[in-house]
Parts: sequence; structure tokens; C-alpha cells
Amino acid sequence: MNQAAPRTAPAPSLAPALVLVRDHRLRAEVRRVAAAAERTTDERALPVGRHAWSGAGLVILDTAAAAAAVAAGCPRRAGIVLVTEGEPAVPDWQAATAVGAERVVPLPAGAVALVEQFAEHAEARSGDGVVVAVAGAGGGAGATTLAAATALRGAARGLRRDTVLIDGAPLDGGIDLVLGMENVAGLRWPDLVIEDGRVSAAALHNALPAAGPGLAVLSCGRSRPASGSGSAGRSPTELTPAAVRAVIESGRAAGDLVVCDVSGERGAAADAMLDAADLVVLVVPARLRSIAAAELVSAHLEERNPNRGLIVRGPAPGGLRGAEVAELLGLPLLAAVRGQAGLASRLERGGLSVRRRGPLRDAADAVLAVVGADPR
Repeated sequence: MNQAAPRTAPAPSLAPALVLVRDHRLRAEVRRVAAAAERTTDERALPVGRHAWSGAGLVILDTAAAAAAVAAGCPRRAGIVLVTEGEPAVPDWQAATAVGAERVVPLPAGAVALVEQFAEHAEARSGDGVVVAVAGAGGGAGATTLAAATALRGAARGLRRDTVLIDGAPLDGGIDLVLGMENVAGLRWPDLVIEDGRVSAAALHNALPAAGPGLAVLSCGRSRPASGSGSAGRSPTELTPAAVRAVIESGRAAGDLVVCDVSGERGAAADAMLDAADLVVLVVPARLRSIAAAELVSAHLEERNPNRGLIVRGPAPGGLRGAEVAELLGLPLLAAVRGQAGLASRLERGGLSVRRRGPLRDAADAVLAVVGADPR
């Protein structure tokens, strides 16, 4: 076990620096410099949550940790410093380039340079957005409907300034149909062009169709883009992990609520959504076959993200209770709700709404309560 870092009493506005240094001698040097700079450190081992990585004002790594961060898919960001014991060699510079480090600081000789970095990146970053991914156990589990309801409730309650609903199921016909907004103008996935792995949150909100005040929807397409369009004729079913990460991280950096509909998708793009989520919600109908499928799905989700919760959806023909299903799957139960009368016809005629109380709205509120989407 690593020895706890000595802590000083910095000014309240100064955020701890995230230290991901594996070498114990280098870690001790970083502690010494941090004490001299009157800064606290938050020492962790990879993998770390996206909030810790993106929210820290300064991230300090050694070469081994930098390689691990790249392998884990940690997004590039400002305020990364790589420290080395003595003068850096070629592998150190290569690791720094791969992780996007701003500086390579040899210790102990470069202690003054590290103090300068502490001073330059003293404030916590503003990327305090929340990301929820919703997956389903088997076809028709209701993951898409819950994802849409969660986004609608988040926007209606004003939990964040903006909410983004991301369609991650390219073979399901488009989540805009669920919301009854298939004819609303705006970009869909096949039209979206992302350069350099980055996208502006403001530009994204302006370009996407809105399902209501503060709710932008990025839906999958249903037809191949016209030849010569900005999307270069990509297939409507093509979602790349890099594009998914860029959209999610832009929302997180802007402080948005980001809801991803993973449904039953598998593959690199779906995994990118699961990896990025602060909470992965598994929706399971209270039926024996669905529960059997959920055991396999839950095992896959556990490999991607430890932060999981369960929504059990009725009706329950065999009388299965939500707590029983949660115990079978070994997942924390967020809510168990009955089937919602008239939901299918509402989806066919005008699209989903959650203005009135009901099981679906209760399930969405349970999800939002768990992730603490209200910054107040």
C-alpha cells in the first residue's frame, strides 16, 4: 500500500493535483515539490474515473503511467506533466507525446519547473458534466425508451444548462423516431464531421435538432448520405469510437448531462460509451428469459465499467420482484417499475413525453438521483 502523501493547507481555491506516478522514488519527489509549492496531491492508480482525470487542474504521470493512461483511452487534455528520474530518454519523450503531456520535467533537477506547473494549473477544470449509458438485456428491454425519458426529465428539470441524448444503436432506426422528431432539421450521425478528435459543445448544440428547450439529440441515420456531402458518403450505421468519445467529452467539458443509448449494441463504439459513463444502467424486463440474458450482459458491462445499476421493468408474468432480480444479478437496484399503460401507442403517435407522473418518469428520476445530476 502506498504511504499517504503529506498534506498542507493550501488556499481553498486550489484543487489537488492528480498524481499517477508508479515509481516510488519519483512519487516521493513529487510529494516534496508539492509541499514546497503548498499544494495537496491526490495519489491514485490507473484506471481512474473520468471525473478525476478531466476535473483535476494538473495531472502528473511517469512514463509507465502515461503508457497505461493511453491504453485505457484517457482523453487528451490540458495540464498533463510527465516526470522522469534524471534526464528523459527517447521512450520518455514518446510516452509524453502519446499522452499529450505539455511538459517533461526531470526530477530532482527540474523541481522549479514543476512548481511553476503547480502554479499555472492551480484551478480545477470546469468539466463537471455527467454521463449516463443505458443498456438493455435482450431486444425490447426498453433501454432506448429509458434513455430518452432520462434525457427529457433532465432537461425539463433544468438539472444542467444543456442535455445531450446520444443514439448509440445504429441498427435500431434512430432515436429521433422515439421522440417524434424525425422531421426536425439538424445533423444526424452520418452528417457529423469531427476533425482532430474534438468538437465544440456550443457548435454541437447549434447543429443538432432539439427535442425541447436545452435538449439536443444526436440520432443515427436511416439512409446513406448523398454523394459529395460533408460526411463523405459514410454509411448511416457507421459510428467510430473516436467520434463517440469526442462528442461525449465535449458535453462533459461543458458541464452537460449526456445520456447515451447503448441498448444491445456491442463493439468499439458501444464500448466507448460504456467506458466514459459515470453510471451504466441495465434495463431488465421481469421475465425469466430476459434475466438469463441479463446475466451475460451484466458480465460484459462489468468488464467495461464497475459503476452499474439496475432498472427492473414490469409486467412480471411470474411474479418476480425487483429485489429478487437484483440479487440474482448482483447489481444495485435503482428502481423496479410496473409496465406503463398506453406507452406503445404514444410512441407510435407523436413520440415520448414524461410530463405526467408514471412508471417511466419514476425510473428516469431514479437514474438522475443516483448520478447526482443536479449540481445544486
